[in-house]
Amino acid sequence: MSMKNEIQQLRNRLDACQRKLNAARARGDQVIVTQFTDEIAKIEKKIAHINHKIKFHLGKERKALMDMAFSREITKEEQADLGKLKKSVKGLVIVHPMTKLGKELRLETMTGYAPAKF
Repeated sequence: MSMKNEIQQLRNRLDACQRKLNAARARGDQVIVTQFTDEIAKIEKKIAHINHKIKFHLGKERKALMDMAFSREITKEEQADLGKLKKSVKGLVIVHPMTKLGKELRLETMTGYAPAKF
């Protein structure tokens, strides 16, 4: 299961637990309130752990791109035929500004990263 799906499932469980917690508080059932409070804390801890893991991998990928020797914006003509460009440049990585990695790098346009000049 991907991390994105796992976070979504955890958030759904968290939402359900919070609704049940509110119902238990309205009834005054202290045992159930304690149970759901503990469950909510456990779920929030798991979500925080997965988010940290995602940021760590994203930072690692960002650092690997920044360590590449060459980077430049991809022109409109090159964007029209990315397959040809990728075949002609060995090790080329193209990052779009709307992806998580692109936002992490604060890109304005599509940018290509490669170990050699292209």
